[in-house]
Amino acid sequence: MDLKEWKDIWVFIEHENGEPLGVGLELINEAKRLAAQSGEQVVAVVIADESEKIVTAAAEYGADKIILVEGKEYGHYNTDAYSYCMTRLIEKHKPNSMLVGATMNGRDLGPKVAGAMHTGLTADCTELEITEDGVVTWIRPALGGNLMGHIYCPDTRPQIGTVRPAVFKRAEPETGRKVDIIKEDIKVPAEEIRMKLLEFVANPPSDKPKIEESNILVVGGRGLGKGENFDMLQDLADALGGVVAGSRKAVDAGWITVDDQVGQTGKTVSPNIYIAVGISGAIQHTVGMEKSDVVIAINNDPMAPIFDLATYSIVGDLFEIVPELTAAI
Repeated sequence: MDLKEWKDIWVFIEHENGEPLGVGLELINEAKRLAAQSGEQVVAVVIADESEKIVTAAAEYGADKIILVEGKEYGHYNTDAYSYCMTRLIEKHKPNSMLVGATMNGRDLGPKVAGAMHTGLTADCTELEITEDGVVTWIRPALGGNLMGHIYCPDTRPQIGTVRPAVFKRAEPETGRKVDIIKEDIKVPAEEIRMKLLEFVANPPSDKPKIEESNILVVGGRGLGKGENFDMLQDLADALGGVVAGSRKAVDAGWITVDDQVGQTGKTVSPNIYIAVGISGAIQHTVGMEKSDVVIAINNDPMAPIFDLATYSIVGDLFEIVPELTAAI
């Protein structure tokens, strides 16, 4: 393999019902940072049936070029169709590296393509680095979150990694921005598709915002003592216009749902304000929130690790502090 033939950073833009998911747009911004160091371009890869909104978003959020494949077989994600299409694209265009969101579909597509291309894949990355000659350092929690692994794929291409949603922030979109679009006509042979969609069942509508999309989070941990005390956090979140979330300990205790869990085994978030209440700050938790802009930590243990990340630290009884803070707001 002549590594010099492989260039540019690809970002797979995942979508649902013709709408781009946020993780692909976040990854464009991080890919731009990496590309500035390696002298490459950022190429958004769009595989879809209805692509207009997806292509527009990819351009406005900073992609240098877009590779577009359209077809009825790409209306909803399908392992066989998408991996067949992506493999053909890689064989033709030879990207140096490819970023995929660590979503349910991304965690399926990434390893399928890596296996077909006989290359490596690093899953659930939370940080990325790159050298001038394009070798990516894929950084992710390892050994139960007790250390951060630095993983390389120096001898095969493309280098592929899945990256958690909300680890990186989107750039400000440039409305009306236009870029070159490379259209490829790839039809998947019928015998290659071993499954078909029978019915698409959408999640029931919910008034509660997703924690990974919220700008203000009030997050409770084991220090709350019992589930009823999360009502106190809800009062604070309501006063701030925010959303309540919890740590793994809170989920294990049944105080909050797994959909609202922050951390290595939950979701990664990067809000403007993150209020950690009764959370000690083990690395398994902090890996999911360390990119927050402002961290306010409330804990009665002055040696709690969460204070190492905190912008503002409040040492004291959370049952006294939180109501006072809510009343003040």
